[in-house]
Amino acid sequence: MAEPNLRLHFQVLRVLEELDIPYVVIGAFAGVSYGLNRITYDVDMVVDLNDERIDALVAAFPSPRYYADPYQMRDSIRLGILFNIIDSSQEGKVDLIPLTMEPSYDFALQNRIRRKVPTDGEEQVEAWLARPEDVIVGKLMAWQEGRSHKHETDIRDILTIIQFGLEKEVTEMFESEYIDVWAHQIGEDALQLWEHIKLIVQTD
Repeated sequence: MAEPNLRLHFQVLRVLEELDIPYVVIGAFAGVSYGLNRITYDVDMVVDLNDERIDALVAAFPSPRYYADPYQMRDSIRLGILFNIIDSSQEGKVDLIPLTMEPSYDFALQNRIRRKVPTDGEEQVEAWLARPEDVIVGKLMAWQEGRSHKHETDIRDILTIIQFGLEKEVTEMFESEYIDVWAHQIGEDALQLWEHIKLIVQTD
């Protein structure tokens, strides 16, 4: 059973699916689908919302139990900042990432693929996830900004899984050159980190 603070995340995920709202799961949770061996209680979701989709999303999480403010959502999209949905009954909160937030993850949404993910029960469900390359690109972006070692470790672990063909489907789809191009764009430090990780994995 997943930690209680993930229940609302999966509920939001199911609602996005039911309402056909474009979304993509990024970050470490997407990495878990590719074999990343790290417990994470963060489910980062990028969403593409317009007025109609906002109204439908708010209606799916009615007050007083839920806090889903359409005005906050519209302001967050305009300002390019996170917004959230809160469940007062379980003190759960889900942060959603608008496409207008910088750095933008529109590339991950455009390249998204269907993958099975573990839920808050025993079963697995299909969801829209970032490709493994885009998970790595996102982590290079996050590392460039905060220099957190966890991003470096996650990149190395995902690349190791791919390098040794532990998931054949993932290995066959993977395009290292795509990340090379992005790393150049992110910055010199991110490029050096990426080249360093590739060297480590190839020599392990």
